[in-house]
Amino acid sequence: MASFFSRFDSDRIVEAIAAAEAKSSAEIRVHVTRRSPKDLEERALRRFHKLGMANTAARNGVLLYIAPRARRFRILGDAAIHEKGGDALWKDVAASLEERFRRGEFTEGIVQALERLGAVLAEHFPRGQDDRNELADEVTED
Repeated sequence: MASFFSRFDSDRIVEAIAAAEAKSSAEIRVHVTRRSPKDLEERALRRFHKLGMANTAARNGVLLYIAPRARRFRILGDAAIHEKGGDALWKDVAASLEERFRRGEFTEGIVQALERLGAVLAEHFPRGQDDRNELADEVTED
């Protein structure tokens, strides 16, 4: 796990979140847990709600939940995103992220996933003139 955090550049990830959100009305967050949750899906879902991801006006929040100690991650999208992108979107982003993580390219993997998400989200949820940033662009940890 120490190697994950030593190769984890949160500033670059925050920049990638902002760039993805600049093209879309969607809200994206990245959360990294230092825990090794037994039920990763349940923990990710709880964090999704705790971070307010389900409270966006267009129901288009996305969370990348990363558990390096467990060597696992989850990508959760709110109802509107799943409706537009479907399972194919999640599988595509997850496959890319998994490959980069295997090579030890943690920041690059997350940035690439955010770029891919940003492109798809811009297509389905283009940024409007009155769009506002509903959630902070940040990497959270526990």
